[in-house]
Parts: sequence; structure tokens; C-alpha cells
Amino acid sequence: MSQEELKKTLDELLKLPKETEWVEFKEASTSFDFHKLGKYFSAFSNESNLKKQPCGWLVFGVTNRKEIVGSAYRAQRAHLESLKGEIGGHTTGNLTFLEIHELKLPEGRVVMFQIPPAPRGQPIAWKGHFYGRHGDETGPLTLQKLELIRKQTGDWSSEICPDASMDDLDPQAIKKARHEFKSKNPKLAEDADKWDDATFLNKSRLARYGKITRAALILLGREESEHFLLPAQARITWVLKDEKGREKDYAHFGPPFILNVEKVLSKIRNLNYRYLPDGTLFPIEITQYDPWVIREALHNCIAHQNYELHGRINVVESADALLFTNLGSFLPGSVERVIEQDSPPDTYRNHYLAHAMVNLNMIDTIGSGIRKMFLRQKERFFPLPDYNLKSSDRVELRVQGKIIDANYTQLLVQNPDMDLSVAMLLDKVQKRIRLNKEQHRFLKQRDLVEGRYPNLYLAAHVAALTGDKTAYIKNRAFHDRHYKDMVLAYITEFKQANRRDIDKLLFDHLSDALSEKQKMNKIRNILYAMSKKDGNIKNAGSSKNPKWVLFGGKK
Repeated sequence: MSQEELKKTLDELLKLPKETEWVEFKEASTSFDFHKLGKYFSAFSNESNLKKQPCGWLVFGVTNRKEIVGSAYRAQRAHLESLKGEIGGHTTGNLTFLEIHELKLPEGRVVMFQIPPAPRGQPIAWKGHFYGRHGDETGPLTLQKLELIRKQTGDWSSEICPDASMDDLDPQAIKKARHEFKSKNPKLAEDADKWDDATFLNKSRLARYGKITRAALILLGREESEHFLLPAQARITWVLKDEKGREKDYAHFGPPFILNVEKVLSKIRNLNYRYLPDGTLFPIEITQYDPWVIREALHNCIAHQNYELHGRINVVESADALLFTNLGSFLPGSVERVIEQDSPPDTYRNHYLAHAMVNLNMIDTIGSGIRKMFLRQKERFFPLPDYNLKSSDRVELRVQGKIIDANYTQLLVQNPDMDLSVAMLLDKVQKRIRLNKEQHRFLKQRDLVEGRYPNLYLAAHVAALTGDKTAYIKNRAFHDRHYKDMVLAYITEFKQANRRDIDKLLFDHLSDALSEKQKMNKIRNILYAMSKKDGNIKNAGSSKNPKWVLFGGKK
């Protein structure tokens, strides 16, 4: 929006007789509580949905008496932009602001947060809790409002396909489904043998009143029956890429998914992987991928795919990783929350399909499949699964097929009972994923990491435990006096040094925990301190082409 459009919008909001369920004014002269901001986001998003508003507005720099007083909240634009990711990291589906506007007025700066309405059928939570508004008061979303949002859209997978019949289902898929149903429900095994196919489909939640559902066609349908689902697609695409990301091979798989998941699995080159733990002469040999993890990841894609977006499920195989993608937001909002709660999600996108997959032994009824994937990778001493939830309509899961950091692997080998939450944080460290301050403090207090935040590495005693003391020394930073002495020794020996000489001298001796840019800044700061503060050296050249020499013979 232009400044004129923003001013017009603000004027319209100020004309409202009072603050509403989707409009709030706050003075916020210098700061505002982050958790409270998140609660406002959840409340305004849910209420905008219910009141059929295009968006909600939270306005800083205006009092509740509608006087413009200006706000210095996050005065730098970059700090405002970073707020989008900070808020999205704690909301359902990583939903965040449509935009954060700054309006410059004579009375002062006004910050206008434009909040999107909750998607149809999907209430928005902040840190696992749903919020709403009661007039101009923010509080927990009432059960009535929660259900109103959830009932906005039906379960796509439960819809009956009136033109489909039993003849459109694959006999081998039905046979496989019967076997898995009896395995999952042993108490019903004897009865299940007496059921005809129509009764079995009703009992297993694949048919309704004897009519074929979309869920039945996805799991058990003949390949040519996919047309009943159009314009939706029930398709899994496997792609093989080489080390340079070039496509080498591909294959498409349609229904019946209960059988074709195994065909996808057979395409994946699950090679043997060997590594030698320190302190032993015997290598550990293991496949790159756990077949159970692959199946679970693929079954989750099938269960949670948003088929109404008319896309495919993808499995991309590279030399050392598998990437699974499905369309639709991640309804629980946070993988960490799912693992911590270890309980069924509050809502399913395809409840009917998910329930049928539970009955057919394809997914876990207690909702612990994701946690189990993390545990299986930990028990194999491999990197943990990586979920990318940045997109609001796509979920990506990467499963590594190689060791990234031998230190981390060795640590898991020697500490098999390590708590999963700790392993997840250390896994982020080995992947160079930035931890937040709270996570950093948690590991620091337990002496598990060292380094200057956010560039962290395994601590000294951990390095000693894993036998990689060399990596620790490379990551550890020496005192600045050590680097200054190196520069003085060089100039004393060779009489002068240009910046390239000094970069070459110091660069490889600086901590590997620093980025290349940080190393260059470190060298610049050392030279500045030696010339301006210590008075040991001076620049006998120019600022563009410096030539450093000793100053007055001092050391």
C-alpha cells in the first residue's frame, strides 16, 4: 500500500465507533509484549474469519481514545520484517502477517499490522492455544466459535463418488486391506473372514452406506479409477537426481496406494552405509534409510495431503537424502509441539481417510508416528528428520541418508539414553540451524556447546568424549593478543604487510565457528585496535591499499 492508501485505511478504522473483534489500537510507544502480540494475531485471524473480514488490523502508535501519538516499536524496518518469521514460528500452519505497514505522519510513526483471516475450516492457534475476541477484549476462543470455524468445510475424503462401484476397486488391494485390518484388529479377525467385501468396506470406514468414498478410491481403487477424483489427483511421483541436482529417472504411481507405496519403496536405492565409531575396530553397517521411516513419511503424505489443491505427492531421491512433499499446511503448527505432546492431533484435514488408514494399519492411531520417526533415526545414530514448514500450503520432510557430523553420531553411540529433546537441539547445532536464545541457554548451562552465539559447536568435554579434539581446537577462538602477536611477528620479520598478507596469515587460525564475513570483520577489528588503540602499527599506504608497518619500533 502507498502512504496515501495507508492513511485512507487508518482514517476508516478511526471512524469506527469503537474497537471491534478485528480492530485494535495500541500506544506501544517503544515496546510491546511478544506473547501478547501472538495472542492478538490468533484472535484477530479467527475473528476476521468469523466476521467475514478480509483482514484484521492491530495498530501501534494510536491510543484507545484514537489519538495518534506515534510509536518507536522496532524502529528499524529489518526488525519489523523479522517479526513475520518470529510470529509464524508459533502459529498453526506458520501463518503470519499479510504485511506490516509503516505510516509516517506529522503526529508520529504508525505501525499497522495486517492480519489474515483464518483459512476455512482451520482455526489459528498461538503456541498451541486458540484465541478470540469478546468485543474489544482478547481471551480464549470459545468452543462455539472454534466449532463454527472447523465446520466451515467438510471432509473431502469422506465424500461419496456416486458413479463408482465395487468393480472400480482393485481385488488385490482389497485382499491386502483385509489382511492389514485383521492384523490391526485381531479381536475382529474371525468376524472379518465372514464379511463380504461391501460389509468389510463399511466396517473399515472405506464406504458409507455401501457407497464408495474418495478415501476408498485413493487406497483401494484401480489405477484407471482415478478419474472419479478429478480435478483432484491421487498420484505419487518419485524422482531420482544426481549430485548436481539433475533429473536421472522418474516414475508416477496412482491408486491403489495401499499397494503402490511398496512400489515407491522399491524404487529407492537403499544402499549399505558403513562407519567406524571411535574406540572400536568393528564398523557399524546399516542401510541408508529405515524402511519403516520411509513408509511412515509416505503414509503421512497420503493422509494429510490437501487433495483439493490438485497437486501430487513427491518423493525426490538424491545421493544422500530423501525429500517428501505434500500439499497443505501442517495443521499442528509445530513439529516440536507434536513430539512434546505425543498425542493425536486436534484435527485432521482428511479425517475419514486418516481413520481408514488407522484401521488398515497404515498410520498410528495414537498420533505418535512423527515422534517415532525421530526416535528411529536417533537409534540409528543418523541425523534427525528435517521438516520445512515455511510455506502455508506445503509440507517438506527431508530424511538424511548419511552422517553429517561424526561428533554428533559418536555422542549418540555413547549416550543411547539421551533425551530426544536434547538430541533435537544438538542435531540443529550439527546442521548449523540457528537456535533461539532460550535453546542456546539450555545447552550452554549443560556445557554441551561452546562458541559465540549463534555460531555454536560441541563443547570441549563433548569433543573429548567423542575423540575429536582437533575439531574443538579449530572451533575455539584464541585471545586477540595471540593474533596481534602473529601480526607483529610478521611485520618485524618482513618490515611491512598489506591486507592480503595479513588475511592469509590469520584467516585459517580464526575459529571455524565464524563465517567468512565474520572472519574478515575480525581481522579488520584487530588491525584497527593495533593501530588506533595499542599504537603498535600504522598504515603507511592508503585506506584502499594499506601498507602496515611498525610504529616507532614499538611492540
